[in-house]
Amino acid sequence: MNKKSPEAQRKYCAYYHSPIGTIEIIGLETGIASLTFARSKPAKPCPVHRCLKECLKQVDEYFNGKRKEFTVRLILQGTEFQKKVWRELLKIPYGETASYKDIAVAMGREKAVRAVGNANRLNKIAVIIPCHRVIGSNGKLVGYGGGLWRKKWLLEHEQEFSAAKKKRK
Repeated sequence: MNKKSPEAQRKYCAYYHSPIGTIEIIGLETGIASLTFARSKPAKPCPVHRCLKECLKQVDEYFNGKRKEFTVRLILQGTEFQKKVWRELLKIPYGETASYKDIAVAMGREKAVRAVGNANRLNKIAVIIPCHRVIGSNGKLVGYGGGLWRKKWLLEHEQEFSAAKKKRK
């Protein structure tokens, strides 16, 4: 089996046009390396590499309210502490929120609230690693690289589909 480091693998790119802007997805043969809000739309469509097709499908399902959890393989690139924070973010249930302090406590590092906030800020895989679900201890929306308006939209979107699911039960 050929196990190349993420840096040594060829990068592939795809774009998804979401209700809150164009999303750029960078993938490698072994998984998804980033999902960010693009500053501009691509000049022309490009063919989608097979390593990105499942991610595009799952992102589309998420924005259509049909997906609550992602199963694509992720390539986490950061310090061990950052990776631990990002793995903790993956545990925040769809439609719910947690504070930076909640994350720090869950990691057994209750005094590392600022470090958790910094790791959250450095998350390169938005939406899939749900940094938008992290709020201030006072319940207010704070910090989001894609803009607070997107964070608000994502949380409301999840609340809407969480509520719809509960009504059907």
